[in-house]
Amino acid sequence: MQTKIMKNKLNEKWGFVINPTAGNYFGEKYIGTIEKVIRQRNLDAEIALTEFKHHATDIAEKFYLAGFRNIVAVGGDGTINEIASYLSTKDDAIMGIIPAGTGNDTVQIMGFPNRFKEDDWDAFFNRNIIKMDVGMCNGKIFLNGMGIGFDAQVAAQNYDENGVVKKSVGDKYLWHILKTLFFYKENNFKFLNDHANHSNQYFMTTFSNGRRFAGKYFITPEAKANDGYLDVCLVGKINVLQRFKLFMQVPEGKHLKDKNVRYFKTKKISIEFEDKIAYHMDGELYFDNHFEIEILPEKLQIIYKKSSNHFFNV
Repeated sequence: MQTKIMKNKLNEKWGFVINPTAGNYFGEKYIGTIEKVIRQRNLDAEIALTEFKHHATDIAEKFYLAGFRNIVAVGGDGTINEIASYLSTKDDAIMGIIPAGTGNDTVQIMGFPNRFKEDDWDAFFNRNIIKMDVGMCNGKIFLNGMGIGFDAQVAAQNYDENGVVKKSVGDKYLWHILKTLFFYKENNFKFLNDHANHSNQYFMTTFSNGRRFAGKYFITPEAKANDGYLDVCLVGKINVLQRFKLFMQVPEGKHLKDKNVRYFKTKKISIEFEDKIAYHMDGELYFDNHFEIEILPEKLQIIYKKSSNHFFNV
């Protein structure tokens, strides 16, 4: 579905890619708001709705080839990732994010809240632009971060056997966390780089460009999305009581002082496992046993809120 709202503003064309199923169909309800904002701002704009997984990438490409250089993701972290996968290869494209998902972790990097208010719309259309780093794992990009271990196992429980996200995920997310805290069994990691050329068992391993995961967990609280590095948080093998202690500390980033946590920055890292295991990137679930992870500096031009607590060095 595509809607044209043709008005002129400095001959700039805006393409809005809306995922109507984002945020338990909040995206669908948000269409009217986007249309109203377009009219109020007198934009030369088009709206397109996603209809299936990875459709956002196709729409972003069509917008770009049609001459659009401002392309906006209206959805959750998965939709944002799909659009960034295409736009990060285009030097003259500018990406914007209007959050409409459930967790909305990626948009925190840009300094915008989970839901826009009037001053956020003003800041968005002021169009302050910055070049953002992009993470990559096994040929796929991520903007916010990726995780192997505990958090990936939690994410895996939100999918059915066909790889489709289960309904009412938000209602059961805390239960999945608690259950995994009790029963998760660490895998043996084999690191293949100068930072950690060894084998060990880890409860959780996070590689991040942003700071926040699952709506409130600041696993990598020192990350900057344009410093040319990935922030890495390793949590060693720990017992159940230690797991719960760390779980309570992570929302405020206090876990970095724990003796079982190792935190460092890297440009590239390689990891191997004996068997394929679950991992997530920007909330999407995958499986593999070998990981080539790296940072791609300044790969994406993106709109950010200059006056806010964004995660950039400026």
